[in-house]
Amino acid sequence: MTGAIILGPRIGKYKDGKTVPMPGSNLALATLGTFILWIGWFGFNGGSQLAMGSVGDVADVSRIFSNTNTAAAGGAVAALILTQILYKKPDLTMVLNGALAGLVSITAEPLTPSLGWATIIGMIGGVIVVFAVPMLDKLKIDDVVGAIPVHLMAGIWGTLAVVLTNEEATLGAQLYGIIVIGLATIVMSAVVWFILKMVVGIRVSEEDEVAGLDMAELGMEAYPEFSKG
Repeated sequence: MTGAIILGPRIGKYKDGKTVPMPGSNLALATLGTFILWIGWFGFNGGSQLAMGSVGDVADVSRIFSNTNTAAAGGAVAALILTQILYKKPDLTMVLNGALAGLVSITAEPLTPSLGWATIIGMIGGVIVVFAVPMLDKLKIDDVVGAIPVHLMAGIWGTLAVVLTNEEATLGAQLYGIIVIGLATIVMSAVVWFILKMVVGIRVSEEDEVAGLDMAELGMEAYPEFSKG
């Protein structure tokens, strides 16, 4: 989020107090990418067990796999239902981010929840995404792929949700971790972004941004079917 604020919105994203939609170019590839992440998350969360030398460890890994999958499904279904209610049509981009938000939400504690709790935790992550995306647009923070709602906001929720199923966790400790890590990340990333901005620049020229970096960097149109010419 720090980088998005320092960089600023894309040209034409916000006009006359309104948000101008800039949809992705290929929803099929976006869906494929989401499923690749979904599959990769099994290794990510399952590997966090850090052991597979006993029947108990294997059982725990299996439980982590199940919770990871059901949280992702819960996030996707929640986003699907909520966008249908709010916009009268399901929004695939929200559904995809809802699945990712479910995955992020369960990552802080993928072992102790039951399947039901894992589903609920994931569903709340999906709901967060649906409401957070338009909220960021109202704040004129241009988050191109919805990474802030998915990774930051759903991540905070997932960290707090640990106390719901893990008796050893405390709300104070979870909040402390969120605040300390959050402040450290904001400060360090801001320093890096400002250094890059002063030394090499973090934004292309207005002409190149309007024309597209495929043309500016490679000399060709990546999507010629969308070319105005």
